[in-house]
This record gives sequence, C-alpha cells and structure tokens, in this order.
Amino acid sequence: MSRILPLDFIRGLAILGILLLNITAFGLPKAAYLNPAWQGLPSTRDFLVWAAMDLFAQAKFLTLFAILFGAGLQLLLPRGKRWIQSRLSWLVIFGFLHALLLWEGDILLAYGLTGLVTWRMIRDVPGTKQLFNTGLMLYLIGSAVLIILGMASGPNPNSSWLAGAADVQYETFWRTQGGWEAMANRLDMLGSALMALMAQYGWQLAGLMMVGAALMRSGWLRGTWSLQHYRRTGVMLVLIGMLIEAISIALQWHVKWEFRWAGFFLQVPRELSAPLQSLGYAALCFGWWPQLQRFRLTLMVSAVGRMALSNYLLQTLICTTLFNHFALFNHFDRLQLLLIVPLVWAVNLLFSLFWLRIFRQGPVEAVWRQLTGWGVEKKPVEDDAHHKG
Repeated sequence: MSRILPLDFIRGLAILGILLLNITAFGLPKAAYLNPAWQGLPSTRDFLVWAAMDLFAQAKFLTLFAILFGAGLQLLLPRGKRWIQSRLSWLVIFGFLHALLLWEGDILLAYGLTGLVTWRMIRDVPGTKQLFNTGLMLYLIGSAVLIILGMASGPNPNSSWLAGAADVQYETFWRTQGGWEAMANRLDMLGSALMALMAQYGWQLAGLMMVGAALMRSGWLRGTWSLQHYRRTGVMLVLIGMLIEAISIALQWHVKWEFRWAGFFLQVPRELSAPLQSLGYAALCFGWWPQLQRFRLTLMVSAVGRMALSNYLLQTLICTTLFNHFALFNHFDRLQLLLIVPLVWAVNLLFSLFWLRIFRQGPVEAVWRQLTGWGVEKKPVEDDAHHKG
C-alpha cells in the first residue's frame, strides 16, 4: 500500500498540535485544562493564552487525529477482520498500560475501544454519502448529550472544574511522588474517562472515524480533488469554525466560566466548530501541498506523522519526566508551559527524522505490527475485504 504523503504531514501536525493542549494537562491540575478560572478569574495574560488555544487548537487537533484514524480504518479493510481486530485490541492494551502506568490523559484506549465497534460499521455501510451522514449524526448526538448532562448537573462545580487548595495539594503530591498512590488515582480517572466514553465522547469519536472513512472513500483525504477546491474549502471552514469558537469564548468570559454554562452548554459550540476547523486545516495542507513539500520542515513533520504512536508516547515520557519526576508540576502558568512545547517538538522532529533514516517504521509501530501479526493466522485476505466500498 503506497503512502499518501500529505496525510503523513497532516498526521504529524495533529500529533504536534495535540501537545499544545496536553502540555496544560501535564503541567497544571486537571481543573485548569478547560477552565482558566480554576483559581479565580484569570490574569489578562492567562486569559489571552487560553483564548488563543481555544480558538486555534482546543479539540481541533484531537478531532483531526480521530478523522485520520477513521481514514486509516478504511484503508485497513482489505487486511480482513482478524488483522483489524488484533491491531485494535493491542491498541487497547497499549492505551490501558499508558493510562495506568504513565499518564491519565491517554487517548489510545478510547480509540482502540471505539475502533473495535466502528470498523464494522465502516465496512458494512455501503454508500460513501450514507457513511458520512451516519458519522455526522453520531457526532451531533454526542454533542447534544453535553446539553443533557448540563441540564442534569447541579449548580455547584466539582473539583475537576474548580479545585480547592487541598485538591491541588493532593494532586501535586501523588503526581510528583508516584507509586501506588499515583496508580490508584490514574485508575480512578481512567474509570471516569470510560464512563464519559460510553455516555458522550464515544458517540463523537465513532462519528468522526466514520466521517474520516467516508472522506477517504470519496478521495478527499487522498488529495484527488483540485487544489482550488482544497484552498477555497480550507479558508471557508477555518473561518466559519473560528467565528463559532470566538462567540463561545466571548460567552464563557461573559458568564465568568460559570460551571454549568462554561462546563457544558458553551462546550457545544466548540464541539461544532472543531470538525470544521480541523477539516479546514487538512484542506489547506492538501491545497498548498505542492509548495509545502519543498521545505525540509515538511519532511520532518511528515516523519513525525509516520511515527505517530511512538511520538505520542515520547511526548508523555518527556513531559511526565519533566513535571512529575523533576517535581515541576504546577510551577508554570499557561504561557510558560507553551514555551516548553517547541522544545518537545524539536525532540519529536529530530528523533523521527533520524530514526526513519535507518528503519522503515517507528519503534512502537514495529512492535505493534509484530504483535498484531501474532494474533492473526497467516492466510489469504478474508472474504469480508469486499466490503471495502
């Protein structure tokens, strides 16, 4: 299977972009991730950094990665049922170990579990338009659940939105001390994440994967449409997404990040804008690919995309070492944390570039492929490959 070079670049952008948000989760208490007013109204600097990240990055790169994951499932269909199930099952195991032993913000477990359900839906829905519309419907259901959860929630925020001094002190303790205490807390947060996956996020994740598969079927994610189409579509989608997001930011500021409004109702505009902006980013990459591919930095970002799993885990290793083992957790504000991001990016870029000069795959990708093969008997492609569509 030949590689789709712009997709490697877009996947690399997604992995690097995810760190713009994850750095807050690594370096600050969990309440700070979505709520800049977790310790009272933010300073002007903190607000501007939060607003910029909300406008350009929050949920956008995760959404883009989920769409690309679904596109990958479409490409894997010819390998057959046993290969796909083995591959996704190992991803679930990787995610569980990552969440339990290293970092509670893992996404691999959710992607693996959702993928085990969604790949069959991708296979069995015959029409591209039907697949796209089904994915869109699932995503909108997941977004609507946020409104239901907001109506059902009480007016008083919990510690995940507005942390008290004791909550922050305890979180700092178990993160920096590690051991069984940290593992127990990560396990508890993993349970909460799985509940959220079943109740709300799983709908959205499955929908995005189906949208990605449909766009791959149509050729849109293969770059087969005209450059003018990608450029016009990219600009339009990004501007519409930013307009929706800007309104949400202004309203969250207006309500002073009140729990029910900012924590639930005003998350919905972000969820609606994220697919638009993320697809807009992808479209701009396709539209300007003839120019982008001339740059050495593009080659390096593409290398990150080819080693997406290895680089995602590498970011965890670097950041948990820095903030947990070196006890720098809760020592920096949002802007200072963002200044650390380019340093981690540099490691991702250089590691990927030099590794792929010697090997065909990233280290974790190679292990993943080997483990997948162990779970599959060597035999011809299965009959269900004809569902490729």
